[in-house]
Amino acid sequence: MNDNEKILGKERRELIIKTLQASKKPISGRELGEMTNVSRQVIVGDITLLKAKNEPIIATSQGYVYMLTQSDHGKIEKTIVCRHTPEQTEEELHIFVDHGLTVKDVKIEHPVYGDLSASIMVSNRHEVKEFIKKVREANASFLLNLSEGGTHLHTVLADTDAQLTNAEDALRKADILVE
Repeated sequence: MNDNEKILGKERRELIIKTLQASKKPISGRELGEMTNVSRQVIVGDITLLKAKNEPIIATSQGYVYMLTQSDHGKIEKTIVCRHTPEQTEEELHIFVDHGLTVKDVKIEHPVYGDLSASIMVSNRHEVKEFIKKVREANASFLLNLSEGGTHLHTVLADTDAQLTNAEDALRKADILVE
């Protein structure tokens, strides 16, 4: 196949799945589009079709991720309840990642819409910095702004119970942990 040849429909979507499954990091729609010689908008449509077929693909601030349970194999998953101001979001995320945790998502209970969640998928300070930068550049609100008193939940992954305990101790010390 020549380098400028578009990869069509079903074949392109199969390639997207295989690429996302093999990747250890999120891949942007632009990157997937360049790889298949189509626009980012075509990729967004492909992702929508794949999600409709129950492919576990999520969009993060860094790009698309294929959420295989086997990638979390051996990890401890826990939901942690937090409350803080929007200005403390970066501090909160740093506490998590500095203790070796991955922050998968954030969830709130909205008074009208009920449960709302958003993927975060940050594991280190660089990813936190990029996440915060994207929120600021988009002039977007953190989900905690939509919740009662800023209370929200994070699903986190850890390798050990000690990592969870140490992160919770640090969140407690920062007056962020809700118990």
